[in-house]
Amino acid sequence: MIKRKNKGDLIVISGPSGCGKDTICYKLFEIRENLVKSISLTTRTKRDYEIDGKDYYFVSEEEFQNKIKNGDLLEYAIVHQKDYYGTPKDKIFDILKQGKDVILIIDIQGALKVKEKYPEAIFIFILPPSISELKKRLIKRNTDNKEALVRRFKSIYKEINEINKYNYVVVNDNLDDAVYKTNAIIESQKLRVDRIEEFDLDSIEEEIHEALIDL
Repeated sequence: MIKRKNKGDLIVISGPSGCGKDTICYKLFEIRENLVKSISLTTRTKRDYEIDGKDYYFVSEEEFQNKIKNGDLLEYAIVHQKDYYGTPKDKIFDILKQGKDVILIIDIQGALKVKEKYPEAIFIFILPPSISELKKRLIKRNTDNKEALVRRFKSIYKEINEINKYNYVVVNDNLDDAVYKTNAIIESQKLRVDRIEEFDLDSIEEEIHEALIDL
């Protein structure tokens, strides 16, 4: 009766450091077989334990610049004024055409660039339950010195101020609940009316006619 479009969804996940967005996404990969993580393009040197095409696509700066000129990237940024990172458009679109969903974990600036080029993506912002809880999580990580923590907290207000640019907000006060809600958002997109490719009204009319005969 109803045939739905088989095209996959691009899911963009953002949120401040320590909000748990990576953990939520890894849990989603365990429960959604049709979900793929976007692999970024980068010019930085490959580490010994990294695999090209799995962790990153490692390219030269010249090749990266050519991709920028040719419009081959959904978004890109320069990190530490040295290395380029970007999201390859063709790789993502190929996966979407196969009917698979793609998760892109990215900062707000990158997400807004993606929204300009692919507004039909699903944009989900992950929030911590409170700033005090976020502080505890970041300190517990023990990966940043005091100056780095100060920089992170100064950026939090700017990040949260862009929350209205997203479609959904999930508060990660309980990991299982946050995973459930995020998964529900992704699943609900499959049921949207604009995802209907074919709606057989003639068949429905015939079934209604047969049903009335039996009354």
